[in-house]
Amino acid sequence: MTISELQTTVDNWITTTGGGYFSPLTNTAILAEETGEVARIMARQYGDQVAKPGDMNSLADELADVIWVVSAIANQTGVDLTEAIARNIEKKNTRDLHRFEHRP
Repeated sequence: MTISELQTTVDNWITTTGGGYFSPLTNTAILAEETGEVARIMARQYGDQVAKPGDMNSLADELADVIWVVSAIANQTGVDLTEAIARNIEKKNTRDLHRFEHRP
């Protein structure tokens, strides 16, 4: 699936099955919540925290939730993520071309 197809799929689901878009501010809060869930999994699987009994979260599922909400926010604010990511990669390839060569 391309990024453009993802944005279309998210839009179709939200507008037909999901009952419409939440407000951009609500979607921003949802993005923060989903990002927190990714952080919790990372801290427990790769960091120093210990999972609680019954914790059965999937990193893949939580990352997909983040991408879903980012797509929804992009859709409702008129951002073409394909173009935005291409510009972002170009920026990194120019601004950061030599930035990380001497990392310890």
